[in-house]
Amino acid sequence: MNTVARRWVAVIGIAVAGAATLSGCGVAPWDEAGGSATPTPTASVAPAPIPNDLSGGATARELTAGAVTAAVDYWSTLGMERWTATALKPVSLSMTTTVAPDDGQKVYLQSATMIAVPGTAEADLAPLEAQQDASTVSPGYLVLDPYSYSQTFVTGPVPDEATHVTLQFTFDFLVQTTPTSKEYAKQTATDTLTVALTD
Repeated sequence: MNTVARRWVAVIGIAVAGAATLSGCGVAPWDEAGGSATPTPTASVAPAPIPNDLSGGATARELTAGAVTAAVDYWSTLGMERWTATALKPVSLSMTTTVAPDDGQKVYLQSATMIAVPGTAEADLAPLEAQQDASTVSPGYLVLDPYSYSQTFVTGPVPDEATHVTLQFTFDFLVQTTPTSKEYAKQTATDTLTVALTD
């Protein structure tokens, strides 16, 4: 073997020995348990905001029940920041109706009912006792525009864990079959408001 060949064999031998030495160094410090590697941050999910139909202080709805269309305004005299679980929480409403076709028949409100259902983000809680304003006159309260109906319902204390209250309204109407008739057709409209509670 000539001198040049001997030198190449020596170089290859040194390289192989170096590789063997490196392969025996073990796990790098940053791969070991308890090393100084930066942990991967875990994303947190923000809770969904609670809807509030009275966030602006009032809201207006248009409800349809057969031939009757009811325009209803809702509001509260209690500021939204004071709608707590323990507070008495009033909601007022004002309503007028129209009928189509308008042949001169009248529309009467036989009853208005509200059921308050407290709830959390996960589920509804037990509803409060229903509140009803039933007409004391026959056939009911005249609500055909320009005559209107107004009432205030009050939601009492609810469980501390409640984050909101769902207000379920039912309106029962009687509509004259003809302008001079003493026969009536019953129509029912429903509506729902969700109001957020504060701590």
